[in-house]
Amino acid sequence: MRYQFKFRPYRRRFVRSLTTNHGKWQIRDGIILRLTNKSGRVGWGEIAPISWFGSETLEQALDFCRQLPEEITDEIIFSIPDELPACQFGFESAWEWRNGGDEENIITLNSSLLTPNSLFYSALLPAGEAALNQWETLWQQGYRTFKWKIGVYAIADEQEIFESLIHTLPAFTKLRLDANGGLSYEEANLWLWTCDNLKANAEIPLEIEFLEQPLPIEQFQEMLELSMSYKTAIALDESVATLGQLAACHQQGWRGIFVIKPGIVGSPSRLRQFCQQHKIDAVFSSVFETAIARQAALQLAAELSRNNRAIGFGINHFFEQEETWLQSLWNDL
Repeated sequence: MRYQFKFRPYRRRFVRSLTTNHGKWQIRDGIILRLTNKSGRVGWGEIAPISWFGSETLEQALDFCRQLPEEITDEIIFSIPDELPACQFGFESAWEWRNGGDEENIITLNSSLLTPNSLFYSALLPAGEAALNQWETLWQQGYRTFKWKIGVYAIADEQEIFESLIHTLPAFTKLRLDANGGLSYEEANLWLWTCDNLKANAEIPLEIEFLEQPLPIEQFQEMLELSMSYKTAIALDESVATLGQLAACHQQGWRGIFVIKPGIVGSPSRLRQFCQQHKIDAVFSSVFETAIARQAALQLAAELSRNNRAIGFGINHFFEQEETWLQSLWNDL
């Protein structure tokens, strides 16, 4: 099959910068793709790389798109190298979509998605004390699972904020702590010990669902050891950013939680095959994509989520409304 191929870069500014152990993120750059087959059916895709997380750079993705002809084939789409995982996701998603979907469906999906697995969303809280001021607004919007960034400020300060947060959040809230690989081994032990003590405290009916990526990716064995030493679960994130990393960690014995970011993991078809074969405990998470990539990512989450865990797509509060902006973008294509 042959397709007419067009692409257009985009830039979106965060309403508030996202602060993690990797630094401050203020602008989301990406690329919108359009594939049109001979019958006029259109497939939309999106390349939304995060180079500091493990994907290709935006410039590498643009270089790849620029060198392609105006007409591309299935063979080209399915031979994109593994060094370009966000490109693999974007092109294959557009290929899958070419048999259906339309612009209106893209726009309305995010607010109305109801999946067969009753997936629900986890909302991302800002790092530091700002979390104490924002959780209530998100709670009123219906969120019951929150992710809070740690490893950003001094651990003593963060544990003090954490103490306030757990006494402020309503009963039976689920809280995820995400260190983005920013803790030392001693700090990871302290956080896990703190969370285990909280689990033992019946007076605080709040669940710490997991500690996400406590150590850098090169300290896999230490995270494996920690996962066996505490009751609080550990989830891998940066360690499993791409399909190659996902397979390697599984092969080395990880049977805990895998946080999968579809937008940068690579080929959707190969991801399906891996998840279905190994029946992993996966939490699907956003890369701050537009509604185009979000639709493809949520479809994968609906298909492959096994343990009814909230998916990490509660990030709309970091951007202005995108409908008008997105409509004008694809009108240009």
